[in-house]
Amino acid sequence: MKKNIHPDYHTIKVQMTDGSHFETKSTWGKEGETLKLEIDPKSHSAWTGGKQKIMDKGRISKFNQKFQNFKTTKN
Repeated sequence: MKKNIHPDYHTIKVQMTDGSHFETKSTWGKEGETLKLEIDPKSHSAWTGGKQKIMDKGRISKFNQKFQNFKTTKN
């Protein structure tokens, strides 16, 4: 194996959105730094089962309006 091509693998702290912490090994940052999460499985609706809000900025409604008269026929 080639030497000096692999990133440094060290211990970091991860801070969840509720303030709780845990330690893990990572190549992110430097030894002992804290990674603060903006979303995590405790708070994000994708994991908690909460209702998700679709933010399409009107793309879907524009598509539906443009092709509202388009119909297919099945034989």
